[in-house]
Amino acid sequence: MKKNDTNLSILNTLFAVSLVISNVVTGKLIYTGISIFEGSVISLPGAGICYAFTFLFTDVIGEIWGKKQADKTVLFGLIGQIFATLLIIMTQYLPAADADMQKAYSMLLGQNWIFVLASLAAYICSQLWDVWVFHKIRERVVAKTGNSHSRWLWNNASTMTSQIIDTIVFIAIAFGLGFGWFFKSEMQLTLLSMMIGQYVFKFILAVLDTPVFYLLTHQKKSVQGC
Repeated sequence: MKKNDTNLSILNTLFAVSLVISNVVTGKLIYTGISIFEGSVISLPGAGICYAFTFLFTDVIGEIWGKKQADKTVLFGLIGQIFATLLIIMTQYLPAADADMQKAYSMLLGQNWIFVLASLAAYICSQLWDVWVFHKIRERVVAKTGNSHSRWLWNNASTMTSQIIDTIVFIAIAFGLGFGWFFKSEMQLTLLSMMIGQYVFKFILAVLDTPVFYLLTHQKKSVQGC
């Protein structure tokens, strides 16, 4: 991918779309039928796949345009996420012409404040960590080897560790505190299984996006500054 304003705009747009849509579809839980602990079947949020793309896009932006631009993308994404949430809430409370449609809207898009808080906290913690680790590892490896051939290293290390933060922060706030599962002994294994199961899913996605990362950055001829 060439380093130009058009490609940067495309990546920023895809990042924002992936982020906003992940919040829209997070209410759908995907049943896996897989149990880690007895009686605790893993369910995955519909946002999992959409949100995984955000890490890919910030990694590509960071690799080609540098850390400062990747940080800007994360900041703009936060602003966009807050604005999208406000629009959804505003629309929810406008007079409805059809009661059934209003009920469906509230069920699918109704914003629970604890989930909004969990989502924003997980986003800012995981995304900032992703950008920081990506460039920290990249700087050290490039300084030592003089080339950026080992892009898989900082791409995977940053995404895989970021997904740990994202998973733990979101589930801990939304379910551990919001639903009080931290304080219910019968739900603690369920909470743990959700964290483990969702992270394994995100880990697999991180591995699968590596060829895409190489494809989008392979035209880069020389090492860019961070």
